[in-house]
Amino acid sequence: QLRLVESGGGLVQSGGSLRLSCTVSGFTMEHLSMGWFRQVPGSQREGVSCIANTDERPYYADSVKDRFTVSRDTTRSTVYLQMNDLKPEDTALYFCASDVYCTEHTLEPNLRFTSWGQGTQVTVSS
Repeated sequence: QLRLVESGGGLVQSGGSLRLSCTVSGFTMEHLSMGWFRQVPGSQREGVSCIANTDERPYYADSVKDRFTVSRDTTRSTVYLQMNDLKPEDTALYFCASDVYCTEHTLEPNLRFTSWGQGTQVTVSS
């Protein structure tokens, strides 16, 4: 059974950095396009970044471009989200998702196949 476990969230001051990790078990990650989403209570879920299982360039939401970097280590079955120059508006619950539809310009969950982690909280203080 596919399982995703996120870690790395926490409280950081504005301008600081965090690295989120998402470890995949129960499936070979190299066959999966992986995504990161975030959600604030009362708001819709937002696609942040994704990395495809092809040579396609990663996707970044405009709000995080040039600050966040997504990467994957298939030997560790882990996908990362390096977040630099964090801002208070980055505060959210961050979710890892597998088997997403990912291109350089698009990130969408696949309603039939996407699996989700439990989320990790990121809080940025001003």
